[in-house]
Amino acid sequence: MSSIRGWAAQAKGGSFEPFAYQWGALGPEDVEIAVENCGICHSDLSMLENAWGLTHYPFVGGHEVIGRVVAVGPQVRGVQVGDRVGVGWNAASCLCCDSCLRGEQQLCAQAVGTIVGRHGGFAERVRTHWLWAVPIPVGLDSGSVGPLLCGGITVFDPLLKMGASPTQRIGVVGIGGLGHMAVLFARAWGCEVIALTSNDSKHDDIQQMGAHRVLSSQRAADWKSLRGALDMIIVTANVTLDWNLMLAALAPQGRLHMVGAVLEPMAISAFSLIGGQKHVSGSPTGSRSDIDAMLRFAARHHVAPRVEHFPMSQINAAFDHLRAGRARYRIVLDADFA
Repeated sequence: MSSIRGWAAQAKGGSFEPFAYQWGALGPEDVEIAVENCGICHSDLSMLENAWGLTHYPFVGGHEVIGRVVAVGPQVRGVQVGDRVGVGWNAASCLCCDSCLRGEQQLCAQAVGTIVGRHGGFAERVRTHWLWAVPIPVGLDSGSVGPLLCGGITVFDPLLKMGASPTQRIGVVGIGGLGHMAVLFARAWGCEVIALTSNDSKHDDIQQMGAHRVLSSQRAADWKSLRGALDMIIVTANVTLDWNLMLAALAPQGRLHMVGAVLEPMAISAFSLIGGQKHVSGSPTGSRSDIDAMLRFAARHHVAPRVEHFPMSQINAAFDHLRAGRARYRIVLDADFA
């Protein structure tokens, strides 16, 4: 078998360098995909820096992959050679635990991350179990749909699973790679959307995305103006904020929902929850069925992430752009292996 070319970091926080490797024989339920585009998620940066203690080096990141199926194992279902598919955070799950049997494969204790202990989409090829090779609907652009497969489903699933209705007011905290997709989806869902950002320069962009109001996440007065007003707050930021101030902005039975990977414990007063019967929750990505539903919704409502493109050969420049906070609002690498 010929070697696969990719881009790998050899050590924590290192630069990506050309790297060649082999997958071995294709498994009976595996799908091999020729990578065309691959988004950069903040999780790729966290994994590069081993912020979660999960990274193995050499590290080939990339888990927002779009490409064409080039090989399938004999027991593969649902996809065939030539199909346009995507791969997100998960590449495999056991299919027999309670979570999998309920259709919540993303909660499988044996789930395998696309970039956890294996090589991801910053490469010519990527492999996945057939369940996680997601067909991409006609009408969605290959160059921009990749970020929906991780960041997009992460913010879509709370709307789908937490009972959001078009009559609700939804707050979105942190308008970056994740948050801007939350604004797009919540507006398309029919909700009143209040965006809270620490960056005033994004104000016009966020309004163009459909936010009804744009406020500062750093000003207590802006939060106090929302007291008792929001049915759900989706927090996409990964830094500690004033959680009790946010809880005060929730309506009775409102929900503070975490999708940003804040590493520090959350200091929350019990009385902030009890009086209004409020909820604090969190969620990862979504099941295969939820991803399919999200993509159909995106195609129907013309929801597309705002992306910037870099050739994959400029991957280090792309990561520098992300680290500097200059991405508007998601970066997609275009495979350019000669």
